[in-house]
Amino acid sequence: MMTDGYSFRTVPEFIGRTLGVTEWLAIDQARISQFADCTDDQQWIHVDAERAERESPLGSTIAHGYLTLSLLARFTYEVGLVPADVDQALNYGLDRVRFIDPGENGGAHS
Repeated sequence: MMTDGYSFRTVPEFIGRTLGVTEWLAIDQARISQFADCTDDQQWIHVDAERAERESPLGSTIAHGYLTLSLLARFTYEVGLVPADVDQALNYGLDRVRFIDPGENGGAHS
């Protein structure tokens, strides 16, 4: 999706404005487990549904914070954040990323 009038030259005019809204994306246990396999992060809170149901205050497994963060690339393209007149865009990093709430109000869980 591209926003009318949005280009590399006009980016400053769009600061603070909504460029778009993405579709909902279900983060199911299969995706969480695949991410765990990819990153070798097999902590039980992510991959052991039975233990998480018994011991987690959320009552279920939760998605890795980095899985949630990594999906920003997908959503960036979905809303058209990179202007059409840009040849390439590179992610040069993040500042002050915190995963402060794993629950429904601040994070992803399955």
